[in-house]
Amino acid sequence: MARRQTVSKTAPGEKIAENIIDIDVTTEMEGSFLEYAYSVIYSRALPDARDGLKPVQRRILYMMADMGLRPDRGHVKSARVVGEVMGKLHPHGDSAIYDAMVRMAQDWALRLPLIDGHGNFGSLDDGPAAARYTEARLAAPALTLTDHLDEDVVDFVPNYDNQLMQPEVLPAAFPNLLVNGTTGIAVGMATNMAPHNLGEVIAATQHLIANPEATLDELMRFIPGPDLPSGGRIVGLDGIRDAYASGRGSFKTRAKVEVEQLNARRTGLVITELPYMVGPEKVIEKIKDAVTSKKLQGISDVVDLTDRSHGLRLVIELKNGFNPNAVLAQLYRYTPMEDSFGINNVTLVDGQPRTLGLVELLQVYVAHRLGVVRRRTAFRLRKKQDRLHLVEGLLIAIVDIDEVIQIIRSSDETAQARERLMAIYDLTEIQANHILELRLRQLTKYSRIELEKEKDELELAIKELQAILDSEQRLRSLVSDELGEVAAKYATPRRTVLLESEAASPLKGVAAAPAVTGKGAKAALPLEIADDPCWVILTSSGQLARTSNQEPLTEAGQRVRHDVFRSVVKTTARGEIGAVTSSGRMVRVQVLDMPALPPTSGLPNMAGGVPVKDFMTLAKGEKLIGLVPLNEIIALGTRNGIVKRVNPEYPLNRDDWEAITLKPKDEVVGLGVAQQDTDELVFITEQAQLLRFSASLVRPQGRTAGGVAGIKLGADDHVLFFGVVAQNDPAAVVVTVSTGSETLPGTPGGSVKVTEFAEYPVKGRATGGVRAHRFLKGEDALVVAWAGHGPAKAAAANGVARALPTEHGRRDGSGIPLTSQVDQVGPSNTPVEPGEDPAAG
Repeated sequence: MARRQTVSKTAPGEKIAENIIDIDVTTEMEGSFLEYAYSVIYSRALPDARDGLKPVQRRILYMMADMGLRPDRGHVKSARVVGEVMGKLHPHGDSAIYDAMVRMAQDWALRLPLIDGHGNFGSLDDGPAAARYTEARLAAPALTLTDHLDEDVVDFVPNYDNQLMQPEVLPAAFPNLLVNGTTGIAVGMATNMAPHNLGEVIAATQHLIANPEATLDELMRFIPGPDLPSGGRIVGLDGIRDAYASGRGSFKTRAKVEVEQLNARRTGLVITELPYMVGPEKVIEKIKDAVTSKKLQGISDVVDLTDRSHGLRLVIELKNGFNPNAVLAQLYRYTPMEDSFGINNVTLVDGQPRTLGLVELLQVYVAHRLGVVRRRTAFRLRKKQDRLHLVEGLLIAIVDIDEVIQIIRSSDETAQARERLMAIYDLTEIQANHILELRLRQLTKYSRIELEKEKDELELAIKELQAILDSEQRLRSLVSDELGEVAAKYATPRRTVLLESEAASPLKGVAAAPAVTGKGAKAALPLEIADDPCWVILTSSGQLARTSNQEPLTEAGQRVRHDVFRSVVKTTARGEIGAVTSSGRMVRVQVLDMPALPPTSGLPNMAGGVPVKDFMTLAKGEKLIGLVPLNEIIALGTRNGIVKRVNPEYPLNRDDWEAITLKPKDEVVGLGVAQQDTDELVFITEQAQLLRFSASLVRPQGRTAGGVAGIKLGADDHVLFFGVVAQNDPAAVVVTVSTGSETLPGTPGGSVKVTEFAEYPVKGRATGGVRAHRFLKGEDALVVAWAGHGPAKAAAANGVARALPTEHGRRDGSGIPLTSQVDQVGPSNTPVEPGEDPAAG
């Protein structure tokens, strides 16, 4: 390729006049940099303290208002707004304008959004769609910022090419800078201001208007701290006070977290609010990184369930055995769930950057708003006075309208008619011109009565407006009232909770935690739950839970729902127990998987438990009979009268196994711990036969054995109850409840009998036993039976407590629990000493 030659247009030998100026590079760099820095500070990065807006934000709102994009009208393409702003007012890139516009529409960035966006305006983790896809219009609060611009309330300045005018500042009917905050980076300085609650800010502004000498302490009674759009919690208020006093300070924000029982075996930390400008994906990413690097322990999974209907919901599933408060302390330390916000109140005041405290910020705004309202009042006064001047001229002319018309008709030109009207009726030039411009058909409208009425109204309005201008107090009162109207219309409740101290607030349902000193400090809590002694309880209504200690389970106060215990096993928080079902199957159960009841003295509230069906899988028709320890010999009794003592030799690599081999149509009806040969085994049948015999008569067997004969049953008779009673227990009782086969459910009938267990003789194994309940007329079977450590307690199937006779002996159906009401009987909880198993059946 040939090289292009540059041809000089200068003739050979011609001299070129040179003008070289020597300048100092240092001086030139300083001057140029100062001009650039001033341009960035004044025209781009820092907000004005009066309306709280940067130039690009102000131009967007002004142009949208000029385009008529009000809340009661349809949305328009964002690209159209960006184009109008860029072409007329803001000669910069369209991306900068669109980014500013998007931020004003994001409700997680601004406490009171100023633009109503339609479409994908992004999220905390993702950017918005392009301007050609989204649509926008002004939000209702933005109208209060731009109202009355046509009433000479602010100065207008030329745009970049001197062809259009734009407002130097917006009227701003509320302190937007404090309400929505701002952020910006200039040259050599930056600003970062937190959002606040509109109602609180306006209340403080009204107080300052009424009391110009108000102190910071007085204003902080109205504005205790920032109110972030995302809610959350602010921990420690000292930094906030420093920021309000000097304009600089910092505070910590934390996520709002609650502990929830996700299912019967899993506990989780549920996050519903995050620190300001922190998105859930960022939190999830940091959690995964910390778990991978083994900085975080005790977390099994993180699930983001956030949706539009329910808002933010981030579920952190915990491994069994880990303290939720301790895991939360780790999360605060290693993830953005705790973040720091630095306040730097740098704003423009009279074109100069200044760092202002809360009092100064409100003072600048109040002065601006007083000036806006004063100029608006003066403008309206001039308009009223001008109209009154015209009305007075019409009143003069209408007295002799025929002569006025004759004067106009007889004049050669407009100037002559004007001069003659001014001379004859003593009118001003403005009044004479207004009369001349009237059309003939308009003269019928101007009756004297109507004009005089309008004159009176104008004079009254002028008097009111003049009174506002003449009285500083009335002017301040008007500004305060208008602020109150804005607050009544747009104020919302506070979202952010303010916490005075650094102590971590305890989670709901979890014991209070020691103080956590934040990032960089070790948590003072044990990460894993200690293997403390506890009770595992199964109620007659099928509620399952564990206590948080092993205090005696003494009855306290009035009986409550679920307080009849079917099984109570002494164990530890990290231990294992067995659950025996009606099919003879034993299931290994981890105690940590059970919900822990809050510490209490006396009887625990079992309403905090979970149903058995939510805790373990049972086959159709299979029922949970009771709970047993895995390290002691237990006894099982079946419906067909088989008894078995089971050696605690269970497989270590299985979660469930057979504890007894059952014959067809047989099932387990009861169980109990029979570690000692001196314990006594008890059968009670549907035909009211009771058999008690020594446990030494039943040799312990392996888990696959089928047991031996326990009680000899009569024709069509079956075992109703089987249990274990300690030898020579003086408090042991027998409870039997009878009914008749022809008795309708829910109708009176049947009887209840409570008898001392010692009254029944000991018999041999495989015998028929003795009669335990003599049936009355209409009775032919037992429906409920129980024997064990008394006094006994009764309950309906839904867990509602029922009373039993306090004296031993038979009672008829009147005034006592009836057959249809007593479905379960269990042991009393008074007294129970540590180490004693009260669940003898």
